[in-house]
Amino acid sequence: MPASELLPQPLPRDPMPVFEEWFRHARACRLQPNPDAMVLASVDEQGRPSARVVLCKHIASHEGYIVFFTNYASRKGRELIQRPYAAVVFHWDGLHRQVRMEGRVVRSPPQESDAYFATRTLESRIGAWASEQSAPLASRSVLQERVRQVAERFGIAPGTTQGDVPRPPHWGGFRLWIESLELWTEGAHRIHDRAVWRRNLEPRDEYSFTASDWETTRLYP
Repeated sequence: MPASELLPQPLPRDPMPVFEEWFRHARACRLQPNPDAMVLASVDEQGRPSARVVLCKHIASHEGYIVFFTNYASRKGRELIQRPYAAVVFHWDGLHRQVRMEGRVVRSPPQESDAYFATRTLESRIGAWASEQSAPLASRSVLQERVRQVAERFGIAPGTTQGDVPRPPHWGGFRLWIESLELWTEGAHRIHDRAVWRRNLEPRDEYSFTASDWETTRLYP
């Protein structure tokens, strides 16, 4: 791999611009079918981890957090509310890059969740009301009937693509405020290039933190 594709030397003081540039490249180059997909890990009350793929929908580079959206009553939603720490991994294998993040989780402000929900397709907005995510489901037909009932409730006629379906109270965003960020890029003969940045966070309000300066070091691959 050319040296230009390895991490900079010296390492930048702030990793977020590098991550944001990698993210933009992954979305633009078309080598990754789902470049905003990331594996999200949470833990239950007994410390047992669970992981699933979610989509990164916003990067707040200056503040150092990312945003994803989900059903707050789902398994991951409940776990993150009860134990507000998480880890995520972006794996862009087509670009030979990986990003790992760990940090504190808070709910997004309502206006942030409202704004994103309004960009979703009508069918997705209806589905957010109809699905009791992670709960047992007797059959597919039960879910389809719930979808029909939600559409009827909001006056959405079959085949309609536009309509007023507000965000349900159990659905919204989470902000992952990053305490640790690792950038990894593949090197020849498995001599990869890897570095980690860490900082401390102190709560500022229910949605944000005050952060210390980043500290960084390279790691053996």
